[in-house]
Amino acid sequence: MARIVMKFGGTSMAGTERIRRVANIVRAQAARGDQVAVVVSAMAGETDRLVNFCREANPLYDPAEYDVVVASGEQVTSGLLALTLQALGCKARSWLGWQLPIKTIEAHAKARIDEIDAPALIAAMEAGEIAVIPGFQGVSEDGRITTLGRGGSDTSAVAVAAAIKADRCDIYTDVDGVYTTDPRIVAKAKKQKAVTYEEMLELASVGAKVLQTRSVGLAMKEKVRVQVLSSFIGDGAPPADDLPGTMIVSDEEMDELVEKGLMERQLVTGIAHDKNEAKVILTRVPDRPGAVANIFEPLAAASINVDMIIQNVGRDKGETDVTFTVPQSDLARAQALLEDRRDSIGFNRIITDSKIAKISVVGVGMKSHAGVASSMFRALSDRGINIQAISTSEIKISVMIDEDETELAVRVLHTAYGLDAVS
Repeated sequence: MARIVMKFGGTSMAGTERIRRVANIVRAQAARGDQVAVVVSAMAGETDRLVNFCREANPLYDPAEYDVVVASGEQVTSGLLALTLQALGCKARSWLGWQLPIKTIEAHAKARIDEIDAPALIAAMEAGEIAVIPGFQGVSEDGRITTLGRGGSDTSAVAVAAAIKADRCDIYTDVDGVYTTDPRIVAKAKKQKAVTYEEMLELASVGAKVLQTRSVGLAMKEKVRVQVLSSFIGDGAPPADDLPGTMIVSDEEMDELVEKGLMERQLVTGIAHDKNEAKVILTRVPDRPGAVANIFEPLAAASINVDMIIQNVGRDKGETDVTFTVPQSDLARAQALLEDRRDSIGFNRIITDSKIAKISVVGVGMKSHAGVASSMFRALSDRGINIQAISTSEIKISVMIDEDETELAVRVLHTAYGLDAVS
C-alpha cells in the first residue's frame, strides 16, 4: 500500500464530464489499496473570469478580497469531485485550505506555503477516505484566505505530498510526460522516463510549461518524487503505477536507474523555448562603478525579473551599452521606470524589441562534457540563425534569437544533439 497525492489541472477539471473521468482515475488508484489525496485546480478559464470580476468591481482592488474571490474556483471543483467520487461509491470529502489548515506567509495573491497541519488529513486517509483538496489556496496568520499566485496548484500538491510523507506526487496534465522538446514543433520528440529535479527546474524556468517552477524547487528541497502523467486517457485505462509518465527524481535515483540499465545518461535532456520575453537596450550608459546598479535596482524594487544581461565593451568616451531581457508583460512598466530615472542613470536612448525568443539547451551532462555550447552555436550558424545574447548556468545554455526563427532553431538543435526519436 502506498500513499499517493494526485493533482489535476484546469483542463482536466473543465466540466462535469471531465470531472467524472478524473473521478474514475482516482477510484482506480484507490482500488489498489492506496491512501489517496487529490489536489485540484479551478476549471480552465475560471480563474481568469474571476480576476476580471475583481478588476471590474475595483481596478485598485484589495488583494485580500481578491484572494477571497479567486480562491472560489478551486473550492467549486474540489466539492464537485468529492460529490462525483461519492456517486461512484467512494468514501470522499473535501478539505479547504483553512480546514487543514495550509498556513501561508507573505503577501496576498502571491503567498508562500509555510506549514501544513497534516495529522487530521492522514487519519482520514488511513481510515480509507479520499481527501480532495483545492490547490492554490491557504490561510494567513490572521485567518484570511490567501492564494499562491498563478500555477500555484502544482506547489500545493507537492507541499501536501511533503506534509503527509507521500510515496509519490502524480501531476496529471494535458501531456503524458516530459518530452525532449515540444512535440508540436518536433514530431520526433521523445518522452523521457526520468528527469532530475535540477534539469526540470531549469526546463520550467526557461519555458517548458509542464510544471510550475516553484513546485519543482519545493519537490527538490523536500525530496518529493513527482510523476507527470496525462489525465486524457480512456475510462478503462490502468492506474498510474501501470501507466508511467515521466518521473522527476534526485541525482542519486537517476544514477540508480542508469546503473540498472533503465535509463541512458544523456548529454542534453531537453530543448525549451520561450517567446514571452522582450529585449531592452540602454545606449551610452556611463561606464563607471554603480551605473549598472542604478539600472537594475528600480526594476528589482518593482518585482520585474531580469534575465539575460549583456554589457558591451566600453566606448572611448567612458560610455557603454547595456542589453537585458524582461517578461513581455513587464516591458511597458520597465520602460516607464527607466525613463523616470533617465537623469540618474545617465543613458541616452531606450531601444526595445518584443519580437525575440529564448532558446535553451538543458542537461546535467554539461557538467562533465565540453563542447555543448560550441555545438549549439555551430548548428544555429549553419542555418543562418543570428544569436543576439547568451546566458549560461552549470547545466543550461540560453540564446536570444529572432522570434520568427524559434521553431527552426528548436528543430535544428533537437537534431544536432541526437534527440530525434528513431522512427
